[in-house]
Amino acid sequence: MKNLPDTLDGWLHYCEHLHPHTIEMGLDRVALVKERLALRLDCPVITVAGTNGKGSTCAMIEAVALQAGYRPGVYTSPHLVHFEERCRIHGETVKPEELLPHFEAVERARTEGSEVQLTYFEFTTLAILRLISQARVDVAVLEVGMGGRLDAVNVIDADCAVITMIDVDHAEYLGPDRESIGREKAGIMRPGRPAVICDPVPPDSVIEHAKAIGATLWRFGTDFNYSGDKLQWSWAGRGRRYAGMSYPALRGANQLFNASGALAALEAIREKLPISAQAVRAGLALVELPGRFEVAPGQPVVVLDVAHNPHAVATLAASMSTMGHFRLTHAVFGAMADKDITGIFEKIGPLIDRWYFTDLPTPRAETAAHLQERWERFHAQQEALQTPPAVVQDDAPRMDLAEAVKQQDDKPHLSVTRSRRGSSGEGGGGRRIVKSEVFADPQTALDAAIAASRLTDRIVVFGSFYTVGGILKNGMPQMHGKHFDL
Repeated sequence: MKNLPDTLDGWLHYCEHLHPHTIEMGLDRVALVKERLALRLDCPVITVAGTNGKGSTCAMIEAVALQAGYRPGVYTSPHLVHFEERCRIHGETVKPEELLPHFEAVERARTEGSEVQLTYFEFTTLAILRLISQARVDVAVLEVGMGGRLDAVNVIDADCAVITMIDVDHAEYLGPDRESIGREKAGIMRPGRPAVICDPVPPDSVIEHAKAIGATLWRFGTDFNYSGDKLQWSWAGRGRRYAGMSYPALRGANQLFNASGALAALEAIREKLPISAQAVRAGLALVELPGRFEVAPGQPVVVLDVAHNPHAVATLAASMSTMGHFRLTHAVFGAMADKDITGIFEKIGPLIDRWYFTDLPTPRAETAAHLQERWERFHAQQEALQTPPAVVQDDAPRMDLAEAVKQQDDKPHLSVTRSRRGSSGEGGGGRRIVKSEVFADPQTALDAAIAASRLTDRIVVFGSFYTVGGILKNGMPQMHGKHFDL
């Protein structure tokens, strides 16, 4: 065999050039290499698909399993900083060197006989699945990369399928509406096995597919549900109830839906993987997952969230609206070019006082300059409307125009736009200043936001995994506000 890479970075670079396309839908090639590897998982498998909430749901299942004394194996994607974050065994991220023999095995299987072209995602998925298969885990929790039916993860038959919230994303590959996208997500279901549907209003296509193949449906609102108040919450499913629980450690307006789906999945396979009430309580209280409405310590408040489509951003906005009063809200934002940027602006724009648009280190990303242009175009359109979208009101002092346009010589290009206040604002004719700048990378953008902030401000870093990862690669921001900024 030709000389092969001897480092994880080398293998990842190698995988990037094996296939002419970044994404190639279909399972035939992956299934062939899987058979050559004799790859199988001899433990219960929970596969999680959906538009939003997949990573959180996987982390909650993992955390509960750990507290129950099990040894879980988790595959999730994408990663925030380091590739090896995609695989955890017994709660620990695998070491880069642990992945190497599995990359070598996939390459041998791929090239034996007729060579099989694999995309980066397909190759790396097979390598991680092989690692999990040999790690003697008690349960495997697998997050779908995109879609479900034709995703590489779906070469493994799930003992339980979980489908989280569904919205329009990756329309080029999955279809233009929730029905077509739901049909793709439903492809992870298997006949006679449980299918947990977390979306309270799922597309008809999901339910129809489950019934067509004879999957055992667990529907939110029918087969399981939750309730709660300001102090605690409860979950009820088929023949089982957990009452008076502390709220999950993961923050965000959608996390009870994710927690409910995780508990339904564990309940659905209880005969294979018994879980105690204490394990549920402890697991949800201790679960961790970076970049999901993660709040950095100190002031000004910094929130990191990988929300990158309108549905997720609407959830982010809802969570932000519960945080209390802030003088100004600064937003560090970068995203892929194929995202519904306008939809994102619609959901969160009214909350943002200053934008810090950032370039990202991938050709798929929209440039910061184009994001700024799109924001200005969107904002101008909203200004032209007689009834612009409602803006979250507060009594915070606003910058005056002179302050907004003031630029230092070392600052990047700055643009200032105005937006209408709501009818309860300054007589309907007042304006608030919305400022935007462009930056070469997320950290530089965050540094600028911190420099411009007071203790009573907040900063939200959101969008692509590259945006949040660009911050977390330097560690969690440690905020130390100055007392005279109050």
